[in-house]
Amino acid sequence: MTPIQVLHGQPTPEELATVLAVVQSRAATRAAAAAEASGPASAWTARSLRRLPAPGPHAWRTSLWPR
Repeated sequence: MTPIQVLHGQPTPEELATVLAVVQSRAATRAAAAAEASGPASAWTARSLRRLPAPGPHAWRTSLWPR
């Protein structure tokens, strides 16, 4: 995060704390939105995709699937 610089006026410590709280909350919101939008790292991590076919009456259909 870049430093915040006061250009005009003499803000009180309470005003500076308020501004910093707003800036930090917006940064945290953006970081959370970016993490949520990124999704899973890879489909290979999904256990349902790596599941082997179960034996049964139609198991022959999956016999040629790549493993």
